[in-house]
Amino acid sequence: MHETILTDEQIRARLHGDTPLLQGLVDEKTQVQSCGVDLTVRTVSTFDSRGSVDFDNKNRAMSERTPLDWIDGWVQLPPGAYHITYNELVTLPDDIMALAYPRSSLLRCGVTLYTAVWDPGYSGRAEALLVVHNAHGFTLGKDGRVAQLVFTQLGAPVGSRYEGRFHRENI
Repeated sequence: MHETILTDEQIRARLHGDTPLLQGLVDEKTQVQSCGVDLTVRTVSTFDSRGSVDFDNKNRAMSERTPLDWIDGWVQLPPGAYHITYNELVTLPDDIMALAYPRSSLLRCGVTLYTAVWDPGYSGRAEALLVVHNAHGFTLGKDGRVAQLVFTQLGAPVGSRYEGRFHRENI
């Protein structure tokens, strides 16, 4: 068996199973795409401190953050880096991994999104780095669709599931 990207029909079937791939979608009909699901923004925060990582995580420290307020459902973002949390709760089984990509609308506005690999076994309301490169800034609406999460069915279940620090984050 080889790896395959899940299609819209396969995703929809897994949204309504015993262990849904995603919960908390704002609008399933709008968010499910032909080969992924659009993720929406729950919170936007600024970075307020330095962070650190090392090999064994003994001295790992996450940057402190301050959430920004939505004003009439919008937030104005000058150029810079922002931390976002998605609305959707993701639960990946042992035979599926996922990658998130910025929606092309962001790129056309001078904004990008950075994410990491979503390993089999991960469950949580994930976070990402949103970077506004546009010198004029960016206006983001609450529940704005910023990323497309693409699911890959692996050739076999993994031998070890994700059990790291971010397992069950933001639940």
